[in-house]
Amino acid sequence: MAKVGFLDKVLRTNFKEKVSWISTVLSLVLIFVSVPDKYKLALGVLFLALLGLFYVFNWVRSNSLKSVSLNIEGSTVVVKAGDIFAEQDFKVIAFNEYFDTQVDNRVISDKSLNGVFIKEKLPDSVESLDRYIESYQFDEGDLVDVNEARTLGKKQKYEIGTICVFHEFILTAFSKFDEANRAVLTMPEYLAFLIKFWDKINAVYAQKSVSVPVFGSGITRIKEHKNISDEELLKIMLWTFRISEMRFKYPAKLTIVVHEDKISKVNLLDIQSAKNGI
Repeated sequence: MAKVGFLDKVLRTNFKEKVSWISTVLSLVLIFVSVPDKYKLALGVLFLALLGLFYVFNWVRSNSLKSVSLNIEGSTVVVKAGDIFAEQDFKVIAFNEYFDTQVDNRVISDKSLNGVFIKEKLPDSVESLDRYIESYQFDEGDLVDVNEARTLGKKQKYEIGTICVFHEFILTAFSKFDEANRAVLTMPEYLAFLIKFWDKINAVYAQKSVSVPVFGSGITRIKEHKNISDEELLKIMLWTFRISEMRFKYPAKLTIVVHEDKISKVNLLDIQSAKNGI
């Protein structure tokens, strides 16, 4: 099923704007060029046929989009399909609220972005990462509790949105864990995470580009929103970015990387037309 419908409102609006320009140029040309009467009907039919083909071309192109660039309050924001580990400068990896590093499919799934980072992309050993996090100078108030009753994983609990800069990676406490070590968030918590996250990024990005995944696109469960789509999550991310104080100074930019398997379900034409994600 096409993610952009054949009669999609945004597609039709864009087409009308382009046709308006074409018609204006054609009208100016016809002021100076006379068309014999016997050819007018044939040329009119040809023109309509070309417009039809042009519409179909735009429809196919819109469904095959894999990258769009937006300008949000002066910041360049790129939404694209790809591999976050291949991006330049800072790459954001979402951890749970304990900054666990135990990839055993109980605490962390080896299929998650978090698990792939620890198992395959970690610049140092897991032990080195654990020591680094333990000695990291978090901001005051980031550490919210020490859960002595926890039997699997770490015990120090951080507020969601907390970040830890590690080499070219920014680790962030994204998901909360329930008693069964399942990643869960409510929608208010998701919004609170994003607002705090953008604020934290603003303090550390040092005019470097930052690449982030679509937060919540993995195994994290957002309570009462089980069927929320990647496109909806993406729009929420863009909206919270717009209302935050986070701004990237050129040439630094924000890149939101959508997994290749999920880009076919994201209407990038709609994202691009909104300009600010809503």
